[in-house]
Amino acid sequence: MADNKRLRGKQDRAKIALNEPYEVNYFKRKHKLTTEQAEKIIKATKGNREKANEAAEKLK
Repeated sequence: MADNKRLRGKQDRAKIALNEPYEVNYFKRKHKLTTEQAEKIIKATKGNREKANEAAEKLK
């Protein structure tokens, strides 16, 4: 199912959608990761943005 870009709010901001390339690209640029590293972290944290950011910081 496609992401409805008009429905933005707290729940949408709390998750990183792995199926949306722009979200993965933003995350990898923010933390200076490769695409593979970013995808692995997002999968491991089940898209939870807070946990993904913590995991990326520990990787540095």
